[in-house]
Amino acid sequence: MNAPSPWWAPHVHADRRPFLAARARITGAARDFFKSRGFTEVESATLQVSPGNEAHLHAFATELQAPEQTRSRLYLHTSPEFACKKLLAAGERRIFDFARVFRNRERGALHHPEFTLLEWYRVNEGYEIIMDDCAALLAAAAHAAGTRRLSFRDHIATPFAEAERMTVAQAFARFANIDLLATVSAETADRNALARAAGTAGIRVADDDSWADVFSRVLVERIEPNLGLGRPTLLYEYPVAEAALARPTAHDPRVAERFELYACGVELANGFGELTDAAEQRRRFEAEMAEKERLHGERYPVDEDFLAALGAMPPASGVALGFDRLVMLLTGAQRIEQVIWTPVVDRGNPE
Repeated sequence: MNAPSPWWAPHVHADRRPFLAARARITGAARDFFKSRGFTEVESATLQVSPGNEAHLHAFATELQAPEQTRSRLYLHTSPEFACKKLLAAGERRIFDFARVFRNRERGALHHPEFTLLEWYRVNEGYEIIMDDCAALLAAAAHAAGTRRLSFRDHIATPFAEAERMTVAQAFARFANIDLLATVSAETADRNALARAAGTAGIRVADDDSWADVFSRVLVERIEPNLGLGRPTLLYEYPVAEAALARPTAHDPRVAERFELYACGVELANGFGELTDAAEQRRRFEAEMAEKERLHGERYPVDEDFLAALGAMPPASGVALGFDRLVMLLTGAQRIEQVIWTPVVDRGNPE
């Protein structure tokens, strides 16, 4: 059996080139979009003392050797978020970053170990405005790509249609018949209550699954396949147990100012009304790293410089958008490698 041709083979590149040309047009349109709204483009450093503190993200590690021969561990960042928030603490007010980011143990149609996150932040503006940005950016990107639809596999969505807005609780009730908020409070999440509700809905639950495990399984199996069909969906108000770096909402302490943008059943973006309570953020990081150690036997350091900056950061909102996925959906590409100029080669499976 012949091995597949590498991505640099002329005939393979010729097939990919229309996707890459569209990527260039979409990149230019995105830059124009932000600059017309008073944003400054920044470039965050890739090497960081912490790659991020999420239990299920896996980083690439390296070693810094100083001239005096001291050695310290650094990581390739999984997101520019920490660096961008330090810039907000420094005085920047509207910024965006086309950041090359790195995540290990991720490869598939929608995942690549090196990819591009388009992140942007607004100081003293609510996360609802960031949601509006997402909808407007989709339309601008579609114009640049010369298409009137987003597509992936058998799903289609119109990028110019008004986005559907749905809370996570509404989605759980509609698609899984689960009363999600009955399983959480401002301080705790009731694993057994959610497990029972999931079991009743016909979703498999293992004995050692945590509340977060059950939540994720319901989201993946029942919720996400129904989002962004026909038009984009903005899913918002995640439970505080899934708040990550988002602050609680003012109207209900059980849920946070977190949203995700979906199209064609694909997650495109993850945004927050940003948490600026350094003590609470430290508590969340420590809880995430304890879970990471339980699941994977490792943990990443906390960036103390980030926590110090967080305490000085003004109120802000921001979002990270998977730029390669956006290009995929706008061009009809079926694999992420089709829209990346020079994909990372898997030695066991050359591109």
